[in-house]
Amino acid sequence: MAKTQDLNGRVVVITGASSGFGRGTAVRFAELGATVVVAARRDGVLDEVARECESRGGRATAVPTDVTSEIEVRRLAEAAVDEYGAIDVWVNNAGAGAIGRFEDIPLEDHVRVIDTDLLGTLYGSYFAMRQFRKQGAGTLINVASVIGKVPSPYFSSYAAAKHGVVGLSASLRQELTEEKVDTIHVCTVMPTTFDTPFFEHAAQYTGHEASPIPPTYDPKEVVDTIVKLATEPEEEVSVGGAAKVFNFAHHLFPGLVERMMARQTHKSEFEKARTDTETSGSLHEPMDSGTGVRGGWKK
Repeated sequence: MAKTQDLNGRVVVITGASSGFGRGTAVRFAELGATVVVAARRDGVLDEVARECESRGGRATAVPTDVTSEIEVRRLAEAAVDEYGAIDVWVNNAGAGAIGRFEDIPLEDHVRVIDTDLLGTLYGSYFAMRQFRKQGAGTLINVASVIGKVPSPYFSSYAAAKHGVVGLSASLRQELTEEKVDTIHVCTVMPTTFDTPFFEHAAQYTGHEASPIPPTYDPKEVVDTIVKLATEPEEEVSVGGAAKVFNFAHHLFPGLVERMMARQTHKSEFEKARTDTETSGSLHEPMDSGTGVRGGWKK
């Protein structure tokens, strides 16, 4: 776990901070004395997160941001630097998903997933890296997914985006290595299924409730991982026992592991999930519900 003295006064930008990993990470950084700049679309919830961070001992600024907008992400970076003079850590965490057979999901929903998960990460990485280059130091943490390594059916655009995040992060690390820059770090976090509001917010076109693919883990594991990476950077980190097993096994037996993933996902999204109305979730407009770190899936 990161030491308080290592994070005290450090400036941390976190996208997707109104719930799930983002909210949990913001609060934990604040508890360790960091200054957090929290970003998400939900203004009211974001202000609530900032107040919670300040009540835990850190300074906090809320910057309403839709990461699909290059202009808004640029403004987020500028706001952090204008207010605090630097950015020490940038966490690209904002994410969205659309679940269903590829051709059943409206094309505009696929595009929105790519815009949020991949372009949002690219925009954040771009402005963060420019600031890190100017400062000569910084840590970029991109939240991908085990699905960014091991594809899953019914998550086609999400899988495409997260594979892109893994590749983008790896490419940035290669550039830093070739230039022998060891004061700027790029980390990729690859969680498996965690108990966050992600599935409550996801679009679903299966005719069934969007449901976590078991096993489902405590989001504290991902929060702790992100906070630790801020002071002890690693290139790629799988989080959750299933992610570690699947990523390792996929190197050895890719066909077998992908068939297992396919079967498990089909059971979760079609066979075991209760019937529900199809929805675009929070893809195009934020939802009022699902503002906690946990989503209530893990009983």
